[in-house]
Amino acid sequence: MWRNPEPKPAYDVVIVGAGGHGLATAYYLAKNHGITNVAVLEKGWLAGGNMARNTTIIRSNYLWDESAAIYEHSLKLWEGLSDDLEYDLQFSQRGVLNLAHNLADVREGRRRVNANRLNGVDAEWLEADEVKKFCPVVNASDSARYPVLGATLQRRGGIAKHDHVAWALARKADAYGIDLIQNIEVTGFEMVKNRVTAVQTTRGRISAGKVALAAAGHTSVLAAKAGFPLPLQSHPLQALVSELLEPVLDCVVMSNAVHVYVSQAHKGELVMGAGIDTYNSYGQRGAFHVIEAQMAAALELFPIFSRVRVLRTWGGVVDVSPDASPIIGRTPVDGLFINAGWGTGGFKATPGSGWVYAHTIAHDEPHPLAVPFALERFTTGALIDEHGAAAVAH
Repeated sequence: MWRNPEPKPAYDVVIVGAGGHGLATAYYLAKNHGITNVAVLEKGWLAGGNMARNTTIIRSNYLWDESAAIYEHSLKLWEGLSDDLEYDLQFSQRGVLNLAHNLADVREGRRRVNANRLNGVDAEWLEADEVKKFCPVVNASDSARYPVLGATLQRRGGIAKHDHVAWALARKADAYGIDLIQNIEVTGFEMVKNRVTAVQTTRGRISAGKVALAAAGHTSVLAAKAGFPLPLQSHPLQALVSELLEPVLDCVVMSNAVHVYVSQAHKGELVMGAGIDTYNSYGQRGAFHVIEAQMAAALELFPIFSRVRVLRTWGGVVDVSPDASPIIGRTPVDGLFINAGWGTGGFKATPGSGWVYAHTIAHDEPHPLAVPFALERFTTGALIDEHGAAAVAH
């Protein structure tokens, strides 16, 4: 078990948020840059926010060049992460299917496959009979309410055990001497001549050479405390799991047209989710109609699951930027950095996000993969609009 120390008076870097991205950033600060006088502050318990509430899907088949680059970098890190962290992450490259149900879906899917291949990302187009062969339990009947006309397939995509990822990153960060401090809330920032010098917390003042925000769902609240607004909205995002089943679904199936995704966890539960709730909220719960709609869609695609019982539902809070892409880099306050706005794509980006964010913090300039995701793009107009461009955005 890692230490839960009292905060020291001063750190070179203070990371706000001990979820996947915050822990990955701390780990790569130490591993890649030799920076170990670091504190990771968490308002609740370590990895108890969205990291404990995601649905474990990993893929890199995004449409736009900038998105494909950072997610592919992350996927390559995933492929060696269990060995790197010396911990079984239960990373399973079982393949991710994005179903096409109409002509628009087919056109979008084929376009994305070609774009992925041009970016060196593995991608295939499957016709309807190939989809049925790859995933026999999906309803590919001609008489289906949502006929399957084909699908994109990324064979290197899959799932990983999210709590294992958090514990593994925490263990390694702790081994480097990084302080992981739970039950400490950041209440404000101190600045001298527009440079952050300290964070104010519920457990006292902490001097900081640099401060890095990585608090999914609440980054805009923290930025407001530092005196600047962010183009982010916070929304509930829900999911659910079923009772335990014998292995029946050995891939991830996603559908943008009916907005549902389904996979089966290692323990046997079916993991299902859909899109964000449309209203703004910081509540970790959502509207029942979203769950009702995703269940109806899932049963149309998988009639075999009609008698399966729901075990539990839950919600998280996600930051969504205007172009559905993350914001990574410097802020208007010197020494204060931001990593936010991942929407529903945060978990799959965990190692890649930590890698580029650590580089940005260590060098005071963005990693090449992070350059397109700077906050300034919302004034220059160089947006990376992934709204609907990468199928279901999970």
